[in-house]
Amino acid sequence: MDKRSFLKNLGMIPMATLPLWQSLELLTKQTRHIHADTIAQDEDFWEAIRSGYKLKPDYINLENGYYCFLPQEILESYLNHIREVNYQGSYYMRTVQWDNKRKMAAKLAELAGCTAEELIITRNTTESLDMIIGGQSWKAGDEAVMAEQDYGAMLDMFKQVEKRYGVVRKVVSIPNHPASDAEIVNLYARAITEKTRLLMVCHMVNITGQILPIRKICDMAHSKGVEVLVDGAHAFAHINFSIPDLDCDYYGASLHKWLSVPLGSGILYVKKGKSSKIWPLLGEEGKKEDDIYRLNHIGTHPVHTDLAIANAIEFYLKIGRDRKEARLRYLQNYWTSRVRNLSHIQVNTPEDPKRYCGIGNVGVKGMKPQELAETLLKKFKIYTVAIDGAGVHGCRITPNLYTTTKELDVFVESLKALG
Repeated sequence: MDKRSFLKNLGMIPMATLPLWQSLELLTKQTRHIHADTIAQDEDFWEAIRSGYKLKPDYINLENGYYCFLPQEILESYLNHIREVNYQGSYYMRTVQWDNKRKMAAKLAELAGCTAEELIITRNTTESLDMIIGGQSWKAGDEAVMAEQDYGAMLDMFKQVEKRYGVVRKVVSIPNHPASDAEIVNLYARAITEKTRLLMVCHMVNITGQILPIRKICDMAHSKGVEVLVDGAHAFAHINFSIPDLDCDYYGASLHKWLSVPLGSGILYVKKGKSSKIWPLLGEEGKKEDDIYRLNHIGTHPVHTDLAIANAIEFYLKIGRDRKEARLRYLQNYWTSRVRNLSHIQVNTPEDPKRYCGIGNVGVKGMKPQELAETLLKKFKIYTVAIDGAGVHGCRITPNLYTTTKELDVFVESLKALG
């Protein structure tokens, strides 16, 4: 049986009629020899993946960037974890809670390419990055560099340390369509002075999907004695990379986005040897200064979410890192390539494939982003999110693995109709 015949036959049997893990394992095993770029365009393959999700029929969901809801395989495992923790109660919490959390953190560290001593599980990107921003031993006059396109919660945290410690904020603006990596690197370099202590940068800009040249930015900043904090909320389990290869000092991400872990889970990477200089979010005594787990005290929390991390990683790896990245990049290019040249359309995401993956941003000239989002939902039953600020005016479009090209065809036709 050739690849296409297999996929068509499999597509006739919804994945939900088989044990979910078994059908996905069968699908990926039968197609493991096919290149990622080829499988990215095979709608039969992704239709089989789609059947493993329970989808709300009321609208086409193109806003997966806030929260990627779980495929049924992960959801069922998660519900079992809730039942088991509830069954064991305090016994679980007082015996194996932290052992299991460390095991899950070790799995994430392996996925990230770093050591288990450099990564902890947090509740989200905001907690991770704000811990680093607020945990520095700031002095009046110290400077921090960031971009107006960075996530609002982190910009607010810098405003707080500005008020509290007298830190000076140096804010740059990232062009939506840079001519080169050097343009971006030089933008940050010009903002650095001898007083700069920390530079924060997005791995993937959340409002446009632009991927920034993180390693080049880190090399530049380090040459000037400045540490780099990376916001990886949208990059982790979206594009395939290793955190150590970026050579950043700190990296934070949310797992409820592209890894499809239940809500309430994130990561914080701290390069070896740097955790001792960070003040924890909540006080924690009794651990060595260089133990990253002194930063991990948050009190009692939903530990069953931690356990679902292993299930999400398994699902991600069965599909394949390169396949997921290739599919998401294919979906973004599928719709942007059809509207970029329309006179009434403004695509706010770079056209260069190395500068984007699954996230895109599009505006209709003469229409405010909120009006566009409301029109897409009410008239065309397409759900998106409006972005209106920091040089970006449009709707963010974030498909996921279950998104079909037919759904994107509907989206493209809706944009054409608004001309």
